[in-house]
Amino acid sequence: MSTQTVFRITLKDGIDGIQAFNEPIPKAGQYEVLIKIRSVALNYRDIAIANSTYPLPTKDQVIPTSDMAGEILEVGEHVDGFSVGDWVIPPVTADYLYGPFKEGVDAYGSVADGMLREYVVLPAHILVKVPKSNINFNQWASVVGTGSTIWNAYYGNTPLKPGDTILLQGTGGVSITGLVVAKAAGAKTIITSSSDEKLEYAKSLGADYTINYKTHPDWAAEVLRITDGRGVDHVIENGGLGTVEQSLECVKESGIISLIGFLSNEGKSQPDMLMPALIKAVMLRGIRAGSKQQLEELVRFIGKHNLSMPVDKTFGYHREDIVAAFKYVAAGKHIGKVCISLN
Repeated sequence: MSTQTVFRITLKDGIDGIQAFNEPIPKAGQYEVLIKIRSVALNYRDIAIANSTYPLPTKDQVIPTSDMAGEILEVGEHVDGFSVGDWVIPPVTADYLYGPFKEGVDAYGSVADGMLREYVVLPAHILVKVPKSNINFNQWASVVGTGSTIWNAYYGNTPLKPGDTILLQGTGGVSITGLVVAKAAGAKTIITSSSDEKLEYAKSLGADYTINYKTHPDWAAEVLRITDGRGVDHVIENGGLGTVEQSLECVKESGIISLIGFLSNEGKSQPDMLMPALIKAVMLRGIRAGSKQQLEELVRFIGKHNLSMPVDKTFGYHREDIVAAFKYVAAGKHIGKVCISLN
């Protein structure tokens, strides 16, 4: 078979614009490998791109998604360190391999074609080999974007320490991944949600404290109560404009707020963050993603602690299933990660 099914975003007005195309299977160049994609994991970013609400550039007719796990089928003649049959994952961009984030990177699924296809050719030097263990392809795909982002938040500047207290907003992929990693690193965790059912699930993963922000709309006060007025060392800030003011209220002096998501930006005015951040000497750090190096560090951490990222639901590789998967994430029904399986 020389062709594959590829999905592209064909409209600017919604998830229903995802359509299937029959395209050639590429050949690996001298420094590249051909990968059979086994699983693709979704992020809220993918939903925003499909709905044309993503705040960064995208290209027309893009193949969406950045997070995948696959198996090498073909190795270029000048490739070292990889063999046919190896399991691999890529970083979210081929341009961010190590060091500080650089502007203008070509992230997969936005300005560069992504992973919602059966086969892909990638440069060998960007790939991270993962062990064939009790962790399956869906779970490995789930660590690419959210995992490297969380690792960047925890260890890309001031490292997370055992005994630190982390506040995680919501129960989506970033927060559930952050919960699993933080618990393995010896931190105390507080997690928020509007669903008691989702909070019970978070408790089963080891969350020390949970807050329903519908029941406690002033959830920052609840965080301060839990921490005896001290506040938390680190906030994983997924809400954006709608939540950052309360994050500033409940982070401790010299704490860190990792600005990751923009789930509650719509209709919100820019809050005055300057004085609260200055008074408390808080670090506000924007997190776009993690580098290849950080992804490698996370893979070693996962192996050492025998962790697996919770996968809420897996969909098939058919257009109706893929559209349903995107809409499932868009509706906020998921806890942790949602995957599309190509096995």
